[in-house]
Order: sequence, then structure tokens, then C-alpha cells
Amino acid sequence: MSYVKDLSDLIEARKGDTLRISDQVWEYAESRFQEFKSSAAEAEYMREMGFKVTMGIGGEETAFVAEYGSGKPVIALLGEYDALSGLSQEADVPEVKPIVPGKDGHGCGHNLLGTASMAAAVALKEYMDEKHLPGTIRFYGCPAEENAGGKAFLVREGCFDDCDIALTWHPGWMNGVTPSGSLANFRVFYTFEGLSSHAAGAPHLGRSALDAVECMDVMVNYMREHMIDDARIHYAIIDAGGTAPNVVQSRAKVLYAIRAPKVTQVKELFERVSNCARGAALGTGTKVEIEQVSAYSDYIACDVVSEQIQKHMEELLPIGYTEEELEYAKKFQNVITDLDRENLKATAKRIGGKDASKLLEQPLWDFMTYSKVGGKGSTDVGDVSWVVPTGQFSAVTWAAGTPGHAWQIVAQGKGPVAHKGTLFAAKVLAASAYDFLTDPELVKKARENWLEILDGETYPGALPPDAKPHIW
Repeated sequence: MSYVKDLSDLIEARKGDTLRISDQVWEYAESRFQEFKSSAAEAEYMREMGFKVTMGIGGEETAFVAEYGSGKPVIALLGEYDALSGLSQEADVPEVKPIVPGKDGHGCGHNLLGTASMAAAVALKEYMDEKHLPGTIRFYGCPAEENAGGKAFLVREGCFDDCDIALTWHPGWMNGVTPSGSLANFRVFYTFEGLSSHAAGAPHLGRSALDAVECMDVMVNYMREHMIDDARIHYAIIDAGGTAPNVVQSRAKVLYAIRAPKVTQVKELFERVSNCARGAALGTGTKVEIEQVSAYSDYIACDVVSEQIQKHMEELLPIGYTEEELEYAKKFQNVITDLDRENLKATAKRIGGKDASKLLEQPLWDFMTYSKVGGKGSTDVGDVSWVVPTGQFSAVTWAAGTPGHAWQIVAQGKGPVAHKGTLFAAKVLAASAYDFLTDPELVKKARENWLEILDGETYPGALPPDAKPHIW
């Protein structure tokens, strides 16, 4: 199709800008709601490209929207740019080597995610000018996808209410359209307050908040036997009450992630986990404060949008790699753990069947994969998908078998494979957006399909009314 080639050429013409900004965001490596440099870099570029930029949308200081055009349809391209805590790592080095130990790093590829969507929006704007096309293109700079569910706040504040179609992608080691089925997810702080005392001289005068956290964790771990198989509960002790064992800890805090396929299921588990916390407080003579800080909804894929994405992925694949790029990927595939290697083998068997051994010989999977089953992770794209017909896909940006949220992703984040995958994703996004921008009947068909899938259900909106985006 001529427009696919035209848009691809426009993206290639500006790839220097795209990859430069992607590498900048990688270097900034800012975590949730602290992405000041990252969001500014992308927002300023969009302003230079002729977009109207509005900063601080939805009450999030590091969120923005860049808009071009007017009228319907309104096509949203979603970007992210937040990093993960504690994953600082030097680029292109196949061993653990932090730049600054303990600092953040892009262990989920969001430096690539945001810039591909940005590049697609710029190419579409230039094509709209050339072809005199009506409609509106928006690039949403979305902070805090990791841990805080930033898009849920944007949805709550109505930032997507007039959008007709939303498109996004995610870096990974397979090329494929994302099916429905991510896990809904609540993040909840449990803060216990007790009484401090001398742990040897007067232990009877103390009430240990750390004991309360440990008792709660034990109860929740016993609870796992009595919840649905698809649920996931995990926690991190944020504040253990200090480093002195001879002081009864008067304060301790634990952060829980509670996941299940549906928000209703998460709400039920949330209440049960909170009862464990209340019981632990009662049993230890402490008090507990419960604060839900985020809520992710499950992802609802619109089949009509997914079909357009799939068509263009198949058209634009294979990406094509040089021998040097294949060798680059091999050196990172060689340092994955034995457990990750077993996961790679299982995935190859599921996808390739009798040809699984051939897949394992390929350090980069340069082909289309197909799945009807969603993953076990969580994404705040799910919240957008409840209010706008949405499509999402993954594209190869690192070696096959690379584990998620790991130093290996950070190390590959500025490499040639990551760069090629980013440009490929931008081309798929631009071509898919063009389809809906120029075909009102396709937009109508997508909305009808989306409403049929929802089957009368409405956005669960699980954020507490008093929850605000903040750094925690």
C-alpha cells in the first residue's frame, strides 16, 4: 500500500531525531511521576514539529498531550517514559554493571515505547499536511505506568473522553498483537503504628509494628491456597522500622500488589488482604492505616483495531537483521538464567511445535506470533481500553528469552536491535492510525465491535475518589 511506504519513509527520514530522544530518555531513567526531563524532551520535540502541547494534564505534572489537526476522528497514540527503580546498568554490556548502584534504569523499554508513538504522530502530521487530511492526531505522554498506573488518573479526569481510537505498543522479544486479558491490579500500602521500647530492658512496654507486618504477610501467604488460580499477590516491605534490633519497631510499612483477571475479583481479594492486616494489628496491639494508591483495569482488545494492526505488522515484517545485530543479540541471550532459558524453550515449543529447535537457534524472532490468551502482567492501557476502542502490540527490541524488568533489557535499550524495533513499531502505529483517520466507517465498525465486547459493562473506575498522583 502506498501510504504505508510513504509513512515509513517519513519515519526513516526522521529516525535520527527519534533514536536520539529515545537514547536521551534511556539516560535520564526517571521513575514514576519524576519523569521531568523525559517528558520535557518529548514534549519540546512535538512542539518543534508543529503540535499544540499541553503540559500537566489530568493532575499529573509529567503528563502531556501533543495535538495536531481538528475535528473527528480523534486518534490517540499512547507513549510512556518511566523507568524502574534499582536497575541502573551500562549499555551494551552483557554482565551486571550498574552505572550508579541502586539508581533507576529502563528495564521495561519505555524509552523506546514513547518515542515510537511520538515518531508515528510526527509522520502522520506531515502526511496530513501533504494530503490535506481532516481529523485530529494526539500523542499522549503518559507517566508512571510502572507501579502507579498513571493512565488511570488520566482516564478518571476525562483526558480520553473525546477520543475515537487509541493505539499503542510495547517492546519485547516477540512480534504480535496483544489479546485481551491483562490482570487488573491494586497497589496498596499498609502502614502499622506501634510503641517503641527497649527490646531487652522493657519489651513488655513495646508493641512491634514489624511483628504486625510479618503476621500479616504470613496470613496472606496462607490465604493463597484459597483464591482463584489466576490471582497474584506479592509484596515488598518498604519500611522495616529501622536497623536496631534492640529497639521495638514502632512503625513499619508494606506495599502489596493484588492482581486478578477482573477488577471485581481484585476488590474481593483486596478486602480479604485488608482483613489480614486488621487481624495482624489486633493481634499485635498496633494500628494499621490502609492506603490504595493505584488501580489498573484489565485490558480489553478491540478486534477491529487489532485486525488493522496485525495487517500492517504482517506487511512490514520481517524487520531484517545484519550478522552483527544477530551476534549482538546472541551475547545477551547467552547470559539469561537457566529459568529464563526453560521459559524460552517452553515458548518455542508452544509457538513452533515440531520446529521448536529451529526457533531456539534464532537469537531474534523476526516473524509474527499469534496468541488468543493475554499475559499475566498488568498495564494501565487497560483503563484506556475501557473508554476508547484500543489496539496494542509487541515488537522485538531485545534478544529472545530476555526476562522482563531485568538488567538485560536496560543493557540492550540503546542497541541496534532496540532501535530497529522502535522504528518498526512507529511504522505499524502510523499505518494503523492512518486507516482510522481516513475511514469513518472503519471507526464506526471499531466502536460497534468494542461495545459488543463490553456487552453492557462500563469502566470499573477502581481508583479511590481521594487518590491523587504522587511520588511515594
